[in-house]
Amino acid sequence: MIREQTEVAIIGGGLVGASIAWGLARLGERVTILDEGDDAYRASRGNFALVWVQSKGLGMAAYAAWSVRASNAWAGLASALKDETGIDVAHQRPGGLMLSLSDGEQERRITQMKRLHNQPEMIPYPYEVLDHAGTKKLLPDIGPDVAGSIYCPLDGHVNSLKLFRALHQAIAARGVAYRPNRPVETIESRGGAFVISGPWGALHAEKVVLAAGVGNARLAPLVGLNAPVRPQRGQIIVTEKAKPFLNYPLVTVRQTDEGGVMIGDSLEETGFENVATTPVTATMADRAVRMFPMLAGLNVVRTWSALRVMSQDGFPIYDQSTTHPGAFLATCHSGVTLAANHAFDIAPQIAAGALAGDLVPFSARRFHVPQAA
Repeated sequence: MIREQTEVAIIGGGLVGASIAWGLARLGERVTILDEGDDAYRASRGNFALVWVQSKGLGMAAYAAWSVRASNAWAGLASALKDETGIDVAHQRPGGLMLSLSDGEQERRITQMKRLHNQPEMIPYPYEVLDHAGTKKLLPDIGPDVAGSIYCPLDGHVNSLKLFRALHQAIAARGVAYRPNRPVETIESRGGAFVISGPWGALHAEKVVLAAGVGNARLAPLVGLNAPVRPQRGQIIVTEKAKPFLNYPLVTVRQTDEGGVMIGDSLEETGFENVATTPVTATMADRAVRMFPMLAGLNVVRTWSALRVMSQDGFPIYDQSTTHPGAFLATCHSGVTLAANHAFDIAPQIAAGALAGDLVPFSARRFHVPQAA
């Protein structure tokens, strides 16, 4: 049986775990990642690769500010990863749009943005409401069904496959021990440290970070934490490469740096079912073609589905254990957008042994507030 020791054990090797591991390694921490294996429900393999701000935070102003912070820090993350690995993750921040296919849809989006920005403690960020003509100036290929859009200059996107490769190459170069095929069954506190065990053996660690996506729901109670997360299916269509026509990412359509077009417009409560389905992809394709009629002439090269990690209110959970000091939890459905924060903010706080006060709104304790009678 394998027996190892480390300073920080991170359970989960996806974008959240890898971003935190890289941030910790930059600070000189000795880190080991325990990753389950390719049969795990990996959210990272199915992400849409947006660095997105607009529309985030209705119901929690702190999340809007957290997303803006991440967007502003992303250029630094991309630059640092390129310096360390030579990999250009193709980060771009030209601004992004949310297109509406009817006047009613446009009005609902406008109302949502007004409600978001009118929240107490909300720090406003810039956005612009565009009609069809204004949208067409930015996106000449839109179809006649597009009623308008909302543009936010803080939105952008990356090549998420290159990001994942860059993070893992960077953590390897900094001495992070990546251990695949090591599912975790138990976590025990012994003498002020943690013993993390599975069929492969045990890892002794001074601190433990739960970054296992939907797996955090089971793992969190082992260290006195709570992670009320569920899977939410999302489906994606990828077309063949096309000449550049989409210079701004949309929340549901984006052209990658390599030329292919990604289409994703699915939020499905199907439990742990992650099979791509024709009715859903057909609906997604129809909306995309109404937005950009030229897409009808492109071949689909692949489709897939994956499971988002969704909390009860849809916002991230960052927590530290009071009963098991040194245990931390990080879970969200925006592993790409928030990667810079995880590396530059969360990791240093874990290294210091405590999360900052401005992360209190993200604690799972928010779910324990008694309802008024």
